[in-house]
Amino acid sequence: MDQPRSIVASLRAFWTHGLRIERVGYIVGASLLVSGVIHLAILIVGGGSWQGPLSLRKPATFGLSFGLTLITIVWVTTFLRLDERPRRVLLGAFTAACAVETALVTLQAWRGVPSHFNIETTFDGWVARMLAAGGMALVAIIIVFTIASFRANPEVPISLRIAIRTGFVALVGSVIVGALMIAKGMMLVFAGDAPAAYATGGTLKPTHAVTMHAILVLPMLAWLLSFANVSERRRLFLVLVGAVGYVVIAGTVAATNILGFEMSQVPVTMALFGLGALSLLAAGLFALTAAVRSTARTH
Repeated sequence: MDQPRSIVASLRAFWTHGLRIERVGYIVGASLLVSGVIHLAILIVGGGSWQGPLSLRKPATFGLSFGLTLITIVWVTTFLRLDERPRRVLLGAFTAACAVETALVTLQAWRGVPSHFNIETTFDGWVARMLAAGGMALVAIIIVFTIASFRANPEVPISLRIAIRTGFVALVGSVIVGALMIAKGMMLVFAGDAPAAYATGGTLKPTHAVTMHAILVLPMLAWLLSFANVSERRRLFLVLVGAVGYVVIAGTVAATNILGFEMSQVPVTMALFGLGALSLLAAGLFALTAAVRSTARTH
């Protein structure tokens, strides 16, 4: 496949040359992002609470996170070795699950009731179970994509393949953590301790969040490097630097989160986090500047 001569042309090609379901995914993802931004603006302007299960923070974060993740998955899976029909089915199911999860959370927020761990009424119980089922569907689809990412694809540079595989493995960890939080909360609810479910069900949110977006950051790093006038060996090195940096960041956040203490309480974790962030930032800045310079020379 001929590589576009500019970053803008390449981005446009993902839309114009993509499958219909891919364009649908991009549109739905953008809509979810808009929903997240609107709820964030309402929350800021209205001065509502940022805490608790009734806060508009939930539809804001769900819209932003699911919108960004959906767009990312649609884009990244274009680099996988998947037949057209399985790709359509998986992306269609993933798009539907992201939209339904965000819509149900938003609906419950505007109804003034918790979305997760809420079985007070028949309808609320149905919503809670639908959210749990949607989460399980997302886990299954992401695992399938992760397995597919480990199939050799000679059309994709090894640097990009490594970035995609690392991102998918991290994403699998993120959705598993999310599923564990839901399972823990629902167990407490069925045991008759709903307050404990709301209080402790989301304790692993930092771990869930930090591992979620490696699938965007690392492939984006590798993709930008594909425009740089450097060897593939150099690109692979920089992707590995960025990947190690991201893993260190995620590892320190997860360790402090799981062990239940603040990162600032342990200087070693702060130092490791800083080194990880510096590595990722350095690789990203190099990729961006090298890509822009190389692209500018072609015009």
